[in-house]
Amino acid sequence: MSATLDRITQIYQQPLPDLLFEAQRVHREHHDPHAVQLCTLSNIKTGLCPEDCAYCSQSVHNQTDLKPQALLNVEEVLAEARVAKANGATRFCMGAAWREVKDGPLFDRVLEMVRQVADLDIEVCCTLGMLKPHQAQQLKAAGLTAYNHNLDTSPSYYSQVITTRTYQDRLETIRAVSEAGISVCCGGILGMGESVSDRLELLEALCGLEPTPESIPINCLVPVSGTPLEDTTPVDSIELVRTIATTRILFPQAMVRLSAGRLQMSDELQALCFFAGANSIFTGPVLLTTPNPDHNHDEQMLQRLGMTPKPLSVSSSVASPSL
Repeated sequence: MSATLDRITQIYQQPLPDLLFEAQRVHREHHDPHAVQLCTLSNIKTGLCPEDCAYCSQSVHNQTDLKPQALLNVEEVLAEARVAKANGATRFCMGAAWREVKDGPLFDRVLEMVRQVADLDIEVCCTLGMLKPHQAQQLKAAGLTAYNHNLDTSPSYYSQVITTRTYQDRLETIRAVSEAGISVCCGGILGMGESVSDRLELLEALCGLEPTPESIPINCLVPVSGTPLEDTTPVDSIELVRTIATTRILFPQAMVRLSAGRLQMSDELQALCFFAGANSIFTGPVLLTTPNPDHNHDEQMLQRLGMTPKPLSVSSSVASPSL
């Protein structure tokens, strides 16, 4: 059963000490409070995406200085995955700037990437745009652990950000992934001009997925020059912490990933996000096309906090919303 918007709002609007106390209690019931999963995201195909996402440097509709790059070869990606694993990452995600996956040699190459990265004994994730059921089944057979397909924002605010793909399109891809037996990684982006109510409606939409996501990325917009959102006001820090804490309470078993925008956050803010229930970060100097804290900084930050990288799990679990 899905959590109602009224219930989600009630959780979010608690006095901050009460909200954080509840989030930390839930977090400790289901996770090691000292462990943070390290993930690495590789941009395996860059730019020339036909979608008009207002936040994205890779859209052909936006006038950025991004240099397009064709799909990498398997060995290049495998080398990145080996480095990521050596640096402590237990999940390696491959992202391609496609509107949708098309059958043929390029998708066959991605399937081979999945097979070879999976052989490294590391979780394998992809984000490739829209998928058809048979393509999701092929990815599952190749060894894919998870598929990332964010809802981005609330259904009511969505058209203010994207017009070339509908909310229903996203839901259909998520359904295809779930039915293929692949774990769903699905979250959103804060700071695109949306209201707090929109963020809570996004959480309501995530609660309505069946099964609910095992992984929920919480991104903060990194404004890129040449995009419609280049001058957007950054998300308020306390609102970010409240959103993470509410997510943790609603999805006790999920990995809540503090994703894009960390370079603009102090270590103190990130520590508060971990206290609120975030238990994963993306490491490496670049997150797709935007800057990200490097490995050394993250290693030092976790040491200061007395936290450690999460080891590879024997098996992954699917989250269920807590009402």
